[in-house]
Amino acid sequence: MSLDFQLEPECSPDADHDQGARLYFQVMSKSRKPQKPATSGSPERIPADPARPELIRAERLQVGYGNKAVCGEIAFSLRQGEALALVGPNGAGKSTVLKTVVGQQEAISGQTRVNGEEADDRSLAFRREVAMVFDDDAFFPALTVQEHLAIVAAGHGATDVEAMIDAELDFFGLSAQRPSLPHNLSSGQRRRMLLAAAFVRPRSLLVLDEPEQRLDTAMRAKLATRLRAEVDGGLGLLLVTHDPAFLSTVATRAIFVADEVRRMTPTQAALAIASENPHAG
Repeated sequence: MSLDFQLEPECSPDADHDQGARLYFQVMSKSRKPQKPATSGSPERIPADPARPELIRAERLQVGYGNKAVCGEIAFSLRQGEALALVGPNGAGKSTVLKTVVGQQEAISGQTRVNGEEADDRSLAFRREVAMVFDDDAFFPALTVQEHLAIVAAGHGATDVEAMIDAELDFFGLSAQRPSLPHNLSSGQRRRMLLAAAFVRPRSLLVLDEPEQRLDTAMRAKLATRLRAEVDGGLGLLLVTHDPAFLSTVATRAIFVADEVRRMTPTQAALAIASENPHAG
């Protein structure tokens, strides 16, 4: 989880619970200051317009480890109200592209900019605007589900924190797990908790690495519908997915990542995923 106050989640059950509890009450007390009411209802659809703010620009980007590239050179831009899906075979380099674009991994060559600045996931400006969920269980082992979401929401300046938490717990089917610690959750529940943490905070750009992982079919469809509604309302979304149905619902554009990188329509990309894995989706 990326937090403005530079906390780093651990995966050790021996973390200091007292420290976590103090942090929880600190951010919750701050969150109770008078704030503007949260908006409700479906977001207004933003029409396609090349003048919309550019959120990401990747130019002649070569990604990999050391000097060894894992895929072909990639270039793209992502604007407000667009969802770009990276697809391709397992091991093709999609997640490596994702991490390089957001500054978590150094590029071999080329450049990426997020909101006009060099990508740096350590900067406060980046953390305020960009929410990310990667394929790992990054959590605070001594904090409950409720405490996790409260820290993320309040730490990013969310309004009406308690109502936001209630809504996300309900959406992700975690209301009964509110007081649970992460190690008492199933793998799928932990995945939903991390997704909820991305939704419980303000964001203009959302970066997701295989968000469908460990979700059942109904939750996949529910999440895909919600993501598309948020994209139509102006969110920028960059994701990796292996699910053709999920991609078809969410994506406005796609890139096939391999030794030869190709631009695709969502329909073409969904067919490419299905051919790679006939049982996908």
